[in-house]
Amino acid sequence: MHADATIHSRHDRRREEWDARQQWTRAQFSELRPLHGQRRRMAEDAIVLRHLDLVDGLVRHLASGYRDQSDLRQVGCIGLVHAVRRFDPARSDNFLSYAVPTISGEIKRYLRDNGWFIRPPRRVQELRQAVSAAIPDLAQALRREPTVADLAGYLQASPATVAEAVGSRTSLHPVSLDAGIGDDETTIGATIGDTDVRLELADLRLSLRVALATLTPRERRIVYLRFIEERTQREIADEIGVTQMQVSRLLSRVLSRLQTELDGLLDERDAPTALPRTA
Repeated sequence: MHADATIHSRHDRRREEWDARQQWTRAQFSELRPLHGQRRRMAEDAIVLRHLDLVDGLVRHLASGYRDQSDLRQVGCIGLVHAVRRFDPARSDNFLSYAVPTISGEIKRYLRDNGWFIRPPRRVQELRQAVSAAIPDLAQALRREPTVADLAGYLQASPATVAEAVGSRTSLHPVSLDAGIGDDETTIGATIGDTDVRLELADLRLSLRVALATLTPRERRIVYLRFIEERTQREIADEIGVTQMQVSRLLSRVLSRLQTELDGLLDERDAPTALPRTA
């Protein structure tokens, strides 16, 4: 009983504060009519300052998980300034009913244009907003977290498009590379591949194969024995039936030829393509 009385008391007090603010706002706008220039701007600024908490509430409601809340508050304040300067008391005496959609529109436009790390199609952005608004309503009605099928039926959209909209939240708020995967201590960042040196050497190996094709079978055998099987010059000499000094001279000559061939192949690869001659 005491807790209920406290809640009602807070609600009544909040209601009185809002009523008092509305009366104050109506009075301020009525005093704006004869004002011009600097005096009018000062009076408008006073209304803006009195309603800054409205901006904070809308930012929390529309994008509570956004990475930079200060940017959204600035955008919301711009919307509040526009609302104050454009509000016409002759058409309505309820400033809040005009200010809320004006501020919300500025925030939503900013999120649409600048809030995505990877911008999905416009239809996905709009459906995501509808999904975000529908989730709390469905959760209250169903008394559980709504499924994709629940959301699809509520929004009259296909489950595939709803699932795509739900999944697009990572485009707005990317998952941290330090986030864990499963039950172990592996992070997302640990699964990202590194540069494979073998891929960088693939082109060079292809060029080397072409250069080796220019050697005689005997010369290729010497290269194989020396650099693949890592034989000594004496062991190579014993196998092919020559002296160690001859093996040394053969290796020097072969390596020089390979170097020349590789230089020519690499120069051809890096040279710009010649334009065809015109008549």
